[in-house]
Amino acid sequence: MVKICGVTSMNDARVVREAGADALGVIFAASSRHVDADLARQIVAASDGLVHVGVFRDDESSFVLAMADASAVEVVQIHGSLDAQLLEEFRRRRLGVIKALSIGTKEFYEFDEAEVDAVLIDGVEPGSGHEHSWDALVERRFSVPLIAAGGLNADNVGNVIARVRPWGVDVATGVESSPGIKDPDRVTRFVQMATDTMSRGAK
Repeated sequence: MVKICGVTSMNDARVVREAGADALGVIFAASSRHVDADLARQIVAASDGLVHVGVFRDDESSFVLAMADASAVEVVQIHGSLDAQLLEEFRRRRLGVIKALSIGTKEFYEFDEAEVDAVLIDGVEPGSGHEHSWDALVERRFSVPLIAAGGLNADNVGNVIARVRPWGVDVATGVESSPGIKDPDRVTRFVQMATDTMSRGAK
């Protein structure tokens, strides 16, 4: 599964779809890639056939649910706390749930992933584009699909996949020409490298 995150325009949504990615992320949290619900819904409509993920960080539950409803995303990605009541609301709406964890933190080791659909493992500063060590995954195993994120690009994604063997990979900064603006060539190269490496590993 290849996810291109931080999409901010309908044109970039089409770029992501044409490159062969499986999913795209729209960010509702405070970020240089932030979009509102109206733009997110247009992005979703422009990329029919992909899985659409709404990204949140330490947002109020009412805001998360309102944005998920208004934008028509199928999956939510939560950075920060995720309580049982909010999780129940996600399930009532039949939304997929990805829990983001910063590698090596207390939450990384203690979070019970049984109630979510996947975990996304990022660096200490999510969205920074900085690479990080994957050493902690040697001792920490997850019972749900794992998505690798943090500092990925076309040049290193193959090595990360070979080492971590994740279910999916996620990228934003590594395929941009500037914050929030996707570079078509970088997106295409990333998707091709990731899918080729995953295909070889599956054989």
